[in-house]
Amino acid sequence: MKVLKKLLIILFVLLLVSGTVILIIGYSNYSGLIREESLVSRMNDVSNMENFVPYSELPENYINAVIAVEDHRYYDHGAIDIIGIGRALYTNLINFELQEGGSTITQQVAKNVILGQDQTFIRKISEIFAAFDLENNYSKEEILAFYVNSAYFGDGYYGIYDASMGYYNKEPKDLNLDEASMLAGVPNAPSVYAPTVNPDLAKQRQRHVLNKMVEYGYITQEEADMII
Repeated sequence: MKVLKKLLIILFVLLLVSGTVILIIGYSNYSGLIREESLVSRMNDVSNMENFVPYSELPENYINAVIAVEDHRYYDHGAIDIIGIGRALYTNLINFELQEGGSTITQQVAKNVILGQDQTFIRKISEIFAAFDLENNYSKEEILAFYVNSAYFGDGYYGIYDASMGYYNKEPKDLNLDEASMLAGVPNAPSVYAPTVNPDLAKQRQRHVLNKMVEYGYITQEEADMII
């Protein structure tokens, strides 16, 4: 019994030490990137893009679709979503594969604008530090605008303006529910869900977006059925 207690204590200490080291490395990695170019400068690069679409010019259906499918608790949590992380861990464990990441919209902005797309554990820790920095400096509306303007929509389209013009030949403010729900689902996997790549999978993803909008009360089932 005493041996078991000692082993558990040793294991706990090792986990604590290794966790602390990983946090330090992750923070150091993020700090290094910010020293190269400040957070404000990086976000200004996004907002100063020629076709940047501010939050005020995004249609309500598109905003609701993005939040419903990407981060439905967006306005209820901070930089990270503890409930979302727990749900993702549970889903991944019971399915023995990485099906969910638990990233918030803020974390996705950090990935798109600051850290890049490399899938490493250290980058993920750096992403969390970046997300806290974003939430401390920008409003939820500004962060959401950064997200949709920095996301990749497939077919060479970066940002909601280019995607809207490229796929539908109209500005984002003129998107209807059908178009808005389609575009909201693309950034999850642009190479798969871009309407020009695989229309059937794109439509399947759109149905998922619409179902989420119904689930969270943004639209009625009747409205969804008219599109699905």
